[in-house]
Amino acid sequence: MTNNNLCIVLSVLLFFFIKQNAAKNVVSFGAKPDGRTDSTQAFQKAWSWACSSSRPMTITVPRGKFVVRPTRFTGPCRSRVTISIKGTIVPPPDFRVVAQAGEWIMFYKVNGLTVSGGTFDGMGKAFWSCRQRNAYCYNGAQQSISIMWCTNVELRGITLINSQRVHISVGNSQNIALKSLTIRAPSGSPNTDGIHLSRSTGITIYNCVIKTGDDCISIGDGTRNTWIQRIHCGPGHGISIGSLGNYAQEDGVRNITVTNVVFFKTQNGVRIKTWERPSTGFVRSVTFRNLVMKDVYNPIIIDQKYCPNFQCPRNNKNSGVRINNVKYRNIKGTSASKVALSFVCSPSNPCQGLKVQDINLTFKQTPASVYCSNAHGTHQGTVIPRSCF
Repeated sequence: MTNNNLCIVLSVLLFFFIKQNAAKNVVSFGAKPDGRTDSTQAFQKAWSWACSSSRPMTITVPRGKFVVRPTRFTGPCRSRVTISIKGTIVPPPDFRVVAQAGEWIMFYKVNGLTVSGGTFDGMGKAFWSCRQRNAYCYNGAQQSISIMWCTNVELRGITLINSQRVHISVGNSQNIALKSLTIRAPSGSPNTDGIHLSRSTGITIYNCVIKTGDDCISIGDGTRNTWIQRIHCGPGHGISIGSLGNYAQEDGVRNITVTNVVFFKTQNGVRIKTWERPSTGFVRSVTFRNLVMKDVYNPIIIDQKYCPNFQCPRNNKNSGVRINNVKYRNIKGTSASKVALSFVCSPSNPCQGLKVQDINLTFKQTPASVYCSNAHGTHQGTVIPRSCF
């Protein structure tokens, strides 16, 4: 064998050796796909192996059902980590294990992560039943997947079902892509938001089907530079900015685009909601466009008197959240209530710069109506029902 041929053979062998060792199955770390055995430690060992590598590594999760207790996958990692899932991840059967922890699966301070495929089943039915009995059921922020203080993360092709509460939560993070997700929970399940964002920037949510008992997507304080496109939303409460104004000192929401969304029998379509409290918060530079409403109760709504379950303090003050430069363009379909556009803004901080363009919303085959309070803006093109600006 010549030296050249020997080099080629060695190069091929090295390539296959590197490729083989760049991915490992969680079963090789001790995980059991039987739906009974606690595989948490095996997943943690797999994470440590991948996270400590100087080159990109892939953790594979085969078909089967893997029990994982509340756990945190912590960075920073030396290189990008990919988790490729074909099976189903479930929590322990006792709902209190996740309820007490608050979070189920958390990625914390990770820079460079891809999670693809598979199913995360939160098994939330027992938790919801407990809440309905008015029992003490750990009313914290139970979340199936939490992305906290992370950068350059992509979740794609994942199915999440029956989270105790929020299915995916993103906080204090940047450059996060959530693509081709399916999120499902019964319409009556309480507080089961599909995706919740807060204090994060550079978020893309694309091509997702979200059917839950609460907001399909909720956008909290400090969220900016966010693009939401091609979403099927419903049942649920729609896409909401807020609630804002929970605190006197609060960051604002800005540079949000929501486009090409179908809302099917949701409580709301696109909503901005704020508490009647003093606040430094704001909402500005938001665009809602190319939306279809199908029997949506509140297709377009701003509510600055938000007060669920009579939780507002006595001697309410006006909302301090300032709303400015919000555009609604090319929105059509049917409203399940007479009032299809409702702008209830703060008396002390009126909404400014609202713009409605090319709107066609009907109620029982007749034009719907509009309600405006302390709202200022302009209209352009055909607007049905007639604009109050």
